[in-house]
Amino acid sequence: MATGKGGRRPGRSQLPDLHTRLRSELGRIDDQLLSLMSSMDRLQGLLDAVVAISREVELPAVLQRIVTTAMDLVGARYGALGVLDESGERLEQFITAGLSDRERVALTDTGMPRGLGVLGHLIRYPEPLRIDDIRAHPSSAGFPPGHPCLHTLLGVALSVRGEIYGDLYLSERRDGEPFDLHDENVLVALASAAGIAIENVRLFERVREGAEQFQRLLLPTLPDLRPFTAAAIYRPAAEPSKLGGDWYDAVLLPDNVVAVVIGDVVGHDLQAAAAMASTRNMLRALLFDQSNGPGAVLAQLDRTLEAITNQPVTTTTLARIEPDGPGWRLRWSTAGHVPPLLVTGSRHAAYLLAEPGLPLGVDVGQPRPDHARPLPSDATLVFFTDGLVERPDLPIDASLDQLAGLAAAHAALPLPEFVRALADQHPSDGHDDMAILAVRTPRA
Repeated sequence: MATGKGGRRPGRSQLPDLHTRLRSELGRIDDQLLSLMSSMDRLQGLLDAVVAISREVELPAVLQRIVTTAMDLVGARYGALGVLDESGERLEQFITAGLSDRERVALTDTGMPRGLGVLGHLIRYPEPLRIDDIRAHPSSAGFPPGHPCLHTLLGVALSVRGEIYGDLYLSERRDGEPFDLHDENVLVALASAAGIAIENVRLFERVREGAEQFQRLLLPTLPDLRPFTAAAIYRPAAEPSKLGGDWYDAVLLPDNVVAVVIGDVVGHDLQAAAAMASTRNMLRALLFDQSNGPGAVLAQLDRTLEAITNQPVTTTTLARIEPDGPGWRLRWSTAGHVPPLLVTGSRHAAYLLAEPGLPLGVDVGQPRPDHARPLPSDATLVFFTDGLVERPDLPIDASLDQLAGLAAAHAALPLPEFVRALADQHPSDGHDDMAILAVRTPRA
């Protein structure tokens, strides 16, 4: 049996003191556990915030997300991010969050902050700044008319590749308390991750611009196809590493015949882009053999590609618009490609559904069916790649219906504006590159 000091068991007089000490110790442990759990929650919140910021692929969205995320982490009512100009002394951009519609309207005439007052203090001295009373700070310059009356401020600098990119500002904790050291540490950690996210999205944009420029260099400039009008547009995939294999072409042939091609090489890399260029060039050469219809030309192209290249699977549609008495006739053949869309002058849109052939590079022995139909005057033929309509959360038929509705709604636009409207409002998720080529028949 246990005994106390000197071999005696604790007396009754010692028990209350022991209970008090025990309760105190348990209370201290409980406080430590609560503090640890709060720290873990904040750390998880910070990690979630960094992941959310990193998902954005457009710089404006990244900057806005940084502001709103910082507000959520610290519990601030207002947030802003000022981006410095090249001199590093003035603000060239100011992103805000938390302002009500009435407050925004009241500040309409004040213009963008120029980086004066306490904002300028952080620009000149890029160390974390915590202020409990803005008006009492030596650098305070007051607020413009209509500006919310702010009392507290927490600001940190954002660095990108070792250079100050801008400053992140928070004001007014929702619980009414001033910002504390823990808030500052959280914001400093977020700013560090935000700088990496900004650099990543800037690199992303440079790579995407380079990929788009490279892709455009491989695509032709449309010739004068009179009496027809034509317009084309190419949009790269949302992911910069995805060089596409989408292409289009249009050639004016003898006897007032126009050949139109749209295609997509499977893959998203330099090999796909190179294969696209070689396929387009070979097909262009074959187009001038007018003794064969579109199906026979595609069959010849398939055999040629199999014989001399390691060609990836390719989908394409080849069409010829030929004189037909006083009007025009369309002849076409499809190799596994989405069907063309015909929009009449009365804004009726319908897909030219017909028996498709296999994609190129699958089986050169299979026949390639030809199709034909008259074309009305003032009609628009829309050839496009599947990147315009594909998205995982929507059936392809629903996407095609949406595209047909867009085409009908914008049918009266001049062709350059027409293809731009389709590219801007497309129903796809943007994760694949897309090409559109539209040809319009002359009016009667």
